[in-house]
Amino acid sequence: MLNLIYNAVIATAERVFSGFIIFDSESGLILHVGEGTPSESPSESYIPMDAAGAFILPGVIDPHVHFRDGGAGSPKGDMRSESRAAVAGGVTTVFDMPNTTPPTVTIDALRQKILAAGQKALCDIRFFFGVTNNNLQELLKAQREFDIAGAKLFMGSSTGNMLVDDDSTIRRLFREYTGVIAVHAEDQHVINSNIAAMKRKYPEGDVPLASHPEIRSAEACFLSASKAVELARETGARLHVCHLSTARELELFSSAPVQEKRITSETAPHYLLFSNKDYATLGARIKCNPAIKTEADRKALIAALKNGLIDVIATDHAPHLPADKEGDALHAMSGMPGVQFSLPLMMDLAEREDIPLTRLVALMSANAATIFSLTDRGDLRPGMRADMVMVRHLSTPHVITDADVVSLCGWTPYAGMTTSHEVVATWIAGKNIANES
Repeated sequence: MLNLIYNAVIATAERVFSGFIIFDSESGLILHVGEGTPSESPSESYIPMDAAGAFILPGVIDPHVHFRDGGAGSPKGDMRSESRAAVAGGVTTVFDMPNTTPPTVTIDALRQKILAAGQKALCDIRFFFGVTNNNLQELLKAQREFDIAGAKLFMGSSTGNMLVDDDSTIRRLFREYTGVIAVHAEDQHVINSNIAAMKRKYPEGDVPLASHPEIRSAEACFLSASKAVELARETGARLHVCHLSTARELELFSSAPVQEKRITSETAPHYLLFSNKDYATLGARIKCNPAIKTEADRKALIAALKNGLIDVIATDHAPHLPADKEGDALHAMSGMPGVQFSLPLMMDLAEREDIPLTRLVALMSANAATIFSLTDRGDLRPGMRADMVMVRHLSTPHVITDADVVSLCGWTPYAGMTTSHEVVATWIAGKNIANES
């Protein structure tokens, strides 16, 4: 079935232009992309859709989400609820992290998640395989037998406590694994020392939430990230450093074109929109690992989006129930939902910070496709999969509220923020699924 979207502002990582797209909803492929208007009347040969000047972008590829579902679901979220949140935000492909119940550190656990995704998910889900101190052979087998997204290595503890602290295991991983190694880089020794210092400072307990970036400090991030980068350079491993949160980490990365890099990086919207001053009003809502740092760090990360030191914006979507976010800096759970609002808020940020729309498409779609070898998506051209999102610019900005949230957790750290962009439709393989439930 042939479909035509016309009167659109089409944006890819290479250019932005007014034009139209023809795609086949049966094959799921883009057939033609053109400037201006189609030669024949829209109603003659196609099912038409007048975009009325809205943007059409490649579907967002988010290579860092925690959908919480190890196969049996979770009260915090499952592949059905969180994929609904994804498509509501224009996200068509996600990579789910392994710190679920059960953790994705065995072939059996991976099979369980793949089966659950086929039954529940509205968007495409690929899975990272978790590294432990003793499962390297299982990982290598998973790489041979399954299309896994990569290996996830926790060099600092986080939700699910999958910390790998055996240096010999880490070195073997970097030498023997040939896929992408995605690293959570925080030095656990520094974190433990900082926790001990906070317990001495607050002997009665109740460590203030504003102390979280002192516990999960910039030093902890830099020491761990620099160790990972050094190992990757030494071994030639393909390294992707997750959720950069500090200015200092940026010195470890290159601004070369992403196609030329063996070492890449990502940051998340919350590091670009919040700083440590926001703990005073938002508290545990913005508690995450690594911690949100200073205003200077935030500004440096935004600059790195422009100059190519950062390659990807990924949400680290990590829903928790409100009760999980209660407590002080040592006890409130870390993580926040974000997949639903990332594209509108990042389009707002791009406008404010003079980031070209082409660069934003690269950061939120094309670069992830390149890094993780997804050759059929991340662009809008004939032969590509018709993964697309339509975004309208609002004449009256919308105030985000918890009532807007699709995620099962029912809240967002972005409540109270305004956005001037709205996702109108999301197509995956040519099918408009944004409103499916």
